Amino acid sequence: MISESIVKTKSFELAVRGVNFYKWLVAERKEFVMSKQFLRSITSVGANVREAVNAQSKPDFIHKLSIAQKECDESMYWLEILIATNYITNTEFESMHKQCEEALKIIKSIIITTKKKLITYNS
Repeated sequence: MISESIVKTKSFELAVRGVNFYKWLVAERKEFVMSKQFLRSITSVGANVREAVNAQSKPDFIHKLSIAQKECDESMYWLEILIATNYITNTEFESMHKQCEEALKIIKSIIITTKKKLITYNS
């Protein structure tokens, strides 16, 4: 499925960028708590996408992608906290947040499409 490869690529790129962003936050901004939470959630997006791609069933696929969706939204939350507490600039926030939004939209779209197909198939 083409959308699966797109989401796999996008979530991997998001994780790599998130790891580098985390390293920068720790080294340059000396922020250790929120950045660790961000690191956990941002890398979990791709890990759950990978699990979804290798799911045992369509319901399992939807479940794993739903977890990826939650983790992506949580990553956006940590970015919002980081900007609200002045650890990052608006430019840093916008760039990273936009990439999260893009991944989130793709994940949501795949979930919706898969649910529709599942309903149609079971009808």
